[in-house]
Amino acid sequence: MTAPASTFPGGTSVSLLDVYDTVAPDGVAGGTPHLHLASAEAYVVTAGRGELHTLGPNGVTVTPLEPGVVAWFTPGTIHRAVNLGGLAVVVVMQNSGLPEAGDAVMSFPLEHLADADRYAAVAALPVEATQADADRRRDLAVQGFLSLRTAAEAGDLTPYRRFCDAAVALVQPKAERWRELWSDVVRAQVDVTDTVLADLAQGLGGHLASAALTVRPAERRFGMCGRLRTFDVRG
Repeated sequence: MTAPASTFPGGTSVSLLDVYDTVAPDGVAGGTPHLHLASAEAYVVTAGRGELHTLGPNGVTVTPLEPGVVAWFTPGTIHRAVNLGGLAVVVVMQNSGLPEAGDAVMSFPLEHLADADRYAAVAALPVEATQADADRRRDLAVQGFLSLRTAAEAGDLTPYRRFCDAAVALVQPKAERWRELWSDVVRAQVDVTDTVLADLAQGLGGHLASAALTVRPAERRFGMCGRLRTFDVRG
C-alpha cells in the first residue's frame, strides 16, 4: 500500500501567533474574541505572558499563559487572547481546512450576525490590511464579548446561548462544503492509517517505501488574535 502525500499529523493545521499588543477600548491588549463551530483549538505558549479569557456553558474562565502552558478548548468556547507582554503561541487547529473556510464567528453584537452579508461587512479585512483595520474588527468583537461576559458573570447565560444560535445559523450554508473538506483531509488521513495498521498486522510495510519529508514556508498575515505565520500543511 502506498500512502498519499500526508497532511500535517492528525489532519491538523499549525500556525505561529504573535498576539496583538494594541489596546482595545476596555484597556486590555490582545486579540479578537471568537468561537469555532466544528474545530477544537490548542495554544502552546512559547514566549511572553498573557491570559486566555473564555466564555462557555460553564461561565467565564481566565487562564494564565506563560511559556510551557498548553491549553485547548472545544467548539462553542468564546476565547480572547490577552497579551501582558510579548505573548507568542503555537496554535494547533483541529480539522485542517475548516478554519480557513470560515469555521470561526467573531463575537460582534448580535445584530451583525443577522445575515451573511452583514457579518462579512464587518468581519472582512482589506487586501492590504493594516493594524488599524485589524484593531477596528477586534474592537467591535470585544464590545459584543464584554456584553456576553457581563451577563454570564451575573449568572445569565441566555445572551451566550443566543449568540451560539446565531453563529450556527450564520454558518449553516457552509456545512456541506465543510464536510467535503473534512473528508478530503481528515477522513482521508484516518483511512490511510487504518490501511497501514491492517498491513502491519499482516507483516507488510510497503508504505515505508514512500516515506518523505515535507517543509513549507510561512506566510505572514493579520489574524483574529494577532499577527500569524501560517503554513500550507495539506498534502
